[in-house]
Amino acid sequence: MTTVVVTGGAGFIGSHLVRHLIGMGHRVHVIDDLSAGKAENVPQGATLHQEDIRFPAAFEAIVALQPDTVFHLAAQADVQHSIQHPREDTEINVLGTLNMLEACRQGGVRKFVFASTSGVYGNLQKDLLEETDPAVPISFYGLSKYAAEHDVRLYGELFDLDWTVLRFANVYGPGQTSKGEGGVVSIFLNQLRQGMPLTVNGDGEQTRDFIYVQDVVAALAAAQTSGERKILHVSTGQATSVNRLVELLRLHHGQHTVCVHRPDRAGDIRHSRLSNARALAHLNWRPAYGIEEGLQLTYQSYFR
Repeated sequence: MTTVVVTGGAGFIGSHLVRHLIGMGHRVHVIDDLSAGKAENVPQGATLHQEDIRFPAAFEAIVALQPDTVFHLAAQADVQHSIQHPREDTEINVLGTLNMLEACRQGGVRKFVFASTSGVYGNLQKDLLEETDPAVPISFYGLSKYAAEHDVRLYGELFDLDWTVLRFANVYGPGQTSKGEGGVVSIFLNQLRQGMPLTVNGDGEQTRDFIYVQDVVAALAAAQTSGERKILHVSTGQATSVNRLVELLRLHHGQHTVCVHRPDRAGDIRHSRLSNARALAHLNWRPAYGIEEGLQLTYQSYFR
């Protein structure tokens, strides 16, 4: 039985990953300060260490456990919060990652899997983004994740730590909150559940590459043994507008669903679609859920 650590394992993506890893037969330890995640999200069979990734206790836990793999998902993931509090964002996403990397070096960890974001690209005017495209972040969140990617790469080069960086498209699915790491799907579903109108920023024609959480979990698990020292997109390669999301939700919730528009937000990206060709080649992985099926499953989880 292999020991693995999931930082941020009490959060949305992390808790789904922990459940999957337990099902694979791994001994799973979760490091999470519960600032965004919840203890009840940690599946039975995993061990929770309530610690902040920036501090010595989290470092010492990894050194003591000597896990085979660390999946580093813990982060400050709110774009607007990063703009208001750039120092805190940097401390968590850069210094926290460095603390975990150094713990891996001291603890003899074999593999470090880092959860990054499509936000590193900013507003590149390109229809389909490749991993080789320039990163020009337009938020401190995107900048801090990009800086942390370089720390991961350097630890691999200098200290022979195997690594894979996965840049996620817009993840959605059951259990996602509408705050912090929440995206437009969870925000819309929370508004529907409260009987509120759907609020669309700008004209609603901005597009995202929406990927279902179980597809993300499958990519993370595959990265434990594949994708060595590569930066890879976890995406569908398909663009969906916010207005299209509204249409799909009306199919489930009713055509009477009200939609209101408000101004664009600073730091938001206009269009984002990521090629997943490299992930298909290097992870032996491919997304199994389209937006229609994934959104239906997510809607049902909110209204069952």
